[in-house]
Amino acid sequence: MSAYVSLTDLFSLGIGPSSSHTVGPMRAAADFVDELHGSGRLGRIESVECVLYGALAATGIGHGTPDAVVAGWAGSRPETCDPAEVRGAWRRLGDGATVLLGGRHPVVVRERDVVFAPLTRMSLHPNALRLRAFDADRNAVADRVYYSVGGGFVVPEDAEPVIRDRPAVPFPFTTAGELLAICDETGTSIADVADANEAALIGAERIPEAVDRIWSAMVSCIDAGVSTEGRLPGGLDVARRAPGLFRRLGSGGHDAIDWLQTYAMAVNEENAAGGRVVTAPTNGAAGIVPAVGRYYEQFLADGRPDIRAFLLTATAIGSLVKANASISGAEAGCQGEVGSACTMAAGALCAVLGGRPAQVEYAAEIAMEHHLGLTCDPVGGLVQIPCIERNGIAAVTALSAARMALGSDGSHVVSLDTVIETMRQTGLDMSAKYKETSTGGLALNVVMC
Repeated sequence: MSAYVSLTDLFSLGIGPSSSHTVGPMRAAADFVDELHGSGRLGRIESVECVLYGALAATGIGHGTPDAVVAGWAGSRPETCDPAEVRGAWRRLGDGATVLLGGRHPVVVRERDVVFAPLTRMSLHPNALRLRAFDADRNAVADRVYYSVGGGFVVPEDAEPVIRDRPAVPFPFTTAGELLAICDETGTSIADVADANEAALIGAERIPEAVDRIWSAMVSCIDAGVSTEGRLPGGLDVARRAPGLFRRLGSGGHDAIDWLQTYAMAVNEENAAGGRVVTAPTNGAAGIVPAVGRYYEQFLADGRPDIRAFLLTATAIGSLVKANASISGAEAGCQGEVGSACTMAAGALCAVLGGRPAQVEYAAEIAMEHHLGLTCDPVGGLVQIPCIERNGIAAVTALSAARMALGSDGSHVVSLDTVIETMRQTGLDMSAKYKETSTGGLALNVVMC
């Protein structure tokens, strides 16, 4: 058994504004319909229903969850859908509109067929939805609960996560201590270990294409964010700031803080607008890894950037956090999203700047340690305030953590394993009102007129 998750799963192509509230529910709805088709029951279906529970219901409208469910019923997938067609899909139903389930079978679906139950918390995770399909006599043909556990990963209540079957990897590890021991025994880097595991999961020949696809999507998101003016949807009237910041930087500036914040905010403004983004490891924290990687590529790599090592190191670190704590804001607060992304970016940057495995682990630990207790309290249930600025701040923190670790011999008192476990415990202790429900913190104290 290994904690390692393929980079193609941890960095998956999706749409904004949320991996857990948009990408995950869309995948669940699409999988639900695919299962009906595969079992020969789709032709019997006359109506469908979705019940959103807990955090999915509490902030679902601001996160586009009902739109995602309707799009998923119609056969859309986060990786390939047109974001413009997803936005508003639920409201367009009104009192009844025909939806082709899976693009095959027509049923009439109404706005009220998506039901909100924010006070009901299901057993396995705060992000839960129940999907039902009925025949002409209103008999349930299918009834299934799914959990959207963060990063776009979906777990049906009675099955394994909806991700492909995984072969054994050559270097299994479940803790950072085990990962460092592998590096020490083999004389390899964390990126080398991840590379070997990746080859077993997707094939060595596919790794360059996967890295190029993920990185190209990240850079494209930055480019879109720094070139798109306007205001973000949702009612807060938040202006996009990345284009103005980018213009002021010009082509000759080299202020690390300004570049990192501009790039990170560009991604998260695109995410808030429902655009195309890469989960890294979530949408709410999607700006940090791309911003740090882009800054490294442009200013620190001397024309020879190793984006493959950067992303693979980040994948190994993110896998540890996902396996031993959480990358879900609804489960751990924003320490699980922005904290995890900052940890991944810090370790990855340290690695490509020449850090030894012990220094990489130290950089990751520093980044997580200083996000402990960070709440997830989006104003209005939108991934805008404080999320966009928070990504900019965390990108700078990642650079600081990497530099601090590179300036050391790698020895330190608190291990990455310890700080990940502390994050898990802190998430368990944190009140639900600070975990993506918009019932506490800034979400409660910022008055929306």
